[in-house]
Amino acid sequence: MKLAYDPSMFRDNMSFKDMVDRVARLGYQYIELSPRQDFIWFYQYPKVNTQMIKSVRRWCDDAGVRISSVLPVQQWSSPNEQERCAAVRNMKRTIEITSELGVDTLNTEFSGDKYNAVASEGQWYKSMEELLPIFDRENIKLEIQSHPNDFIETSREASRLIRSLDSDIVSQVWCSAHAFYYDDGLGDVRQQFKEADGLISHILIADTFNHKGNFGLRYIINPPEAPVTIHQHLNPGEGEVDFKTLYQVLKETKFDGIVTNNVFAWPDKVEWSNNKTLKSIRDGLELK
Repeated sequence: MKLAYDPSMFRDNMSFKDMVDRVARLGYQYIELSPRQDFIWFYQYPKVNTQMIKSVRRWCDDAGVRISSVLPVQQWSSPNEQERCAAVRNMKRTIEITSELGVDTLNTEFSGDKYNAVASEGQWYKSMEELLPIFDRENIKLEIQSHPNDFIETSREASRLIRSLDSDIVSQVWCSAHAFYYDDGLGDVRQQFKEADGLISHILIADTFNHKGNFGLRYIINPPEAPVTIHQHLNPGEGEVDFKTLYQVLKETKFDGIVTNNVFAWPDKVEWSNNKTLKSIRDGLELK
C-alpha cells in the first residue's frame, strides 16, 4: 500500500520545491501530483518543459518523496467536440509527462456534462479509443473516479463504464468525500465496494456531510432549485462518512493500492489537519 498526500492546499501559495519538501515533513513518502498552474492545471495544456520535469525528479529525490500518481482533470467527455479534442491533446501531453517523471499511474475524473449525460458518455468512449493505446504503450495505468457534477456521479456507474472497457490497465478511484453522491445519499460504503467488485485501486480520504440529509435541508440553498453541487473535504470525524466500515472493508479485502490524504478544508491549520487525518488512516488500517 502507498500512503500519499494530495498537496492541493499548497498549490496557490507555495513553490513546487517547497511543496515537495513540505509533504516530506508531514510524514509522507508519496505525493499525489494534483493540479498546479505552473505544471498541469485544470482543463488546460500542461505548462511544463523538460527542464522542469528534471527539476521535479531531483526535488523529489532530495526530499525522499516519490510521486504515486499524476492527477489531471480534462473535459475529455465534453459534448462540445472542439473542447473534447483539446482535452485529448492535453491528456496526451500529460501521459508523456507522467512517463518522463517515472510515474506509472495517472488518476482523473470522468468530467462531461451531467445535464447531457448520454452525449457525454459517447464522447468519453471516443476519447478512450484514442487514449488507451497510448496509456498501454507508455505502461501507464489509468484510474478514474466519478466526481460530483460529472456526467455520472455514482460509484456503480463508474464501475460499469470502467468494466465495459475490458482493460487491465484501467481501474477505479473511490473518494470518501463523495460517498453520498456515489449512491444518492445513502453513503453505504460496503455496498459501493461490493458493486465495484475489485475495480477500486485508489482511495481518497476526506470527510463530508450528507447533502441529502435532514430531508434535503442539510444545506440551505436559495433558491432551492438552483443547479449547484456541494460537498466538503474535511478531516475524518468532522462529517458523516462511515470510516469505521471503510477501514474494515479495506482490511478485509487486503487493499494494496494507493490511499491518499485528500483533505482540503484547513490550509491555515495544515499540521493539525494532517495529524488528525494521518492518525485516522494509520489507526483505521492498523499501519505502523
